[in-house]
Amino acid sequence: MSSCVKAKFHDELYGRKKVKVNYKYTCLNPIADCGLELLSENYTRTENLAEAHAVFVRSAKMEALPVGANVIAVARAGAGVNNIPHADYAKSGVVVFNTPGANANGVKELVIASMLLASRDIVGGIDWVKANLSDPAINKSAEKAKKAFAGTEIMGKKLGVIGLGAIGQRIANAAVQLGMEVYGYDPYLSVDAAWNLDHSVKHCKNVEAIYKSCDFITIHVPALDSTKGMINADAIAMMKRGVIIINASRDVLVNDADMLAAIESGKVRKYVTDFPNAAVAGQKGCIVIPHLGASTEEAEDNCAVMAVKEIRDVLENGNIANSVNYPACSLGIPTKVGRIAICHKNVANMIGQFTSILGHAGVNIDAIANKSRGDFAYTLIDTDSSVPADVISALEASESVIRVRRIK
Repeated sequence: MSSCVKAKFHDELYGRKKVKVNYKYTCLNPIADCGLELLSENYTRTENLAEAHAVFVRSAKMEALPVGANVIAVARAGAGVNNIPHADYAKSGVVVFNTPGANANGVKELVIASMLLASRDIVGGIDWVKANLSDPAINKSAEKAKKAFAGTEIMGKKLGVIGLGAIGQRIANAAVQLGMEVYGYDPYLSVDAAWNLDHSVKHCKNVEAIYKSCDFITIHVPALDSTKGMINADAIAMMKRGVIIINASRDVLVNDADMLAAIESGKVRKYVTDFPNAAVAGQKGCIVIPHLGASTEEAEDNCAVMAVKEIRDVLENGNIANSVNYPACSLGIPTKVGRIAICHKNVANMIGQFTSILGHAGVNIDAIANKSRGDFAYTLIDTDSSVPADVISALEASESVIRVRRIK
């Protein structure tokens, strides 16, 4: 499919306006072309963050960047948003997206590889071969040396998966297929996630059950105040001797000092982390990977495509999906004469205010979608006529309204 055909297809999908609109976007990190190609001729790239309506980002730190008043949305091509001050952006009506699940398979495969690397000393064996390259009889020497790198199989072992989101589900299901006995813990397990799990995955009611019973533990939870440092001396004390711990989620979930002490004592057999830092790099018992979880061509492509779809949907239709600071809210593709989108505080009687202002101006409402999330809320309103500029101004005048956009 050519780029032109792709653009036409997605213009139809996202309900592109007939009127020419020039949205400006900027990329703070390289974004896969297969995603950016889905932007129509209504989009122009700019290197000036201040004039951009949309921002695409991967790992760039945005805390100190001067985001202009034009910015409507930020899309993180990945899952973690620790590099984006999304709570502050919500106060300015900037919707921040991530791309949950787009890199799930890449991370799943890395975790499976991590279990194999940790259970069998493959890395040690490879290092031995490199160190003995000059030995003309290396084939015979290897037969004598290999016993030092013998390990165990993962089949029949107990795997504990902490966090059963898009990534955790895939890991649990793959491990079942590899013959492992899988335990899962997630206090916020969604109905969809439960349906996606293999029926043999045992759901634990508390994380302590994972700690006490599993040979392998892999963590897949966000970095929250309640999860930072969750793998610490107290947690490790509950675990089986010789446990293997894998962290392909967030660096801060593990207390490095406690982990190194547990490795030294033999309580932890191996620690595999996808987050190199000065504390664990090169340390005995640590297999440190340079943040490769989502570093596959497929994952980067999937993240780029999802990020572009999210940006197009919010800019062109006002719809929100996969935001980390505003609620999901949609009225589909606009089919009525007018549509407005309102970012506002989550306080009482906002809908009453909106309908009163529109009614007083003689603007008939066809449909309303209103959703809230914490301190913030989002409202979409379809109308049978275009909403005049003075009515937009009246809506903006409310002290609880953060931003009003006329979508159509």
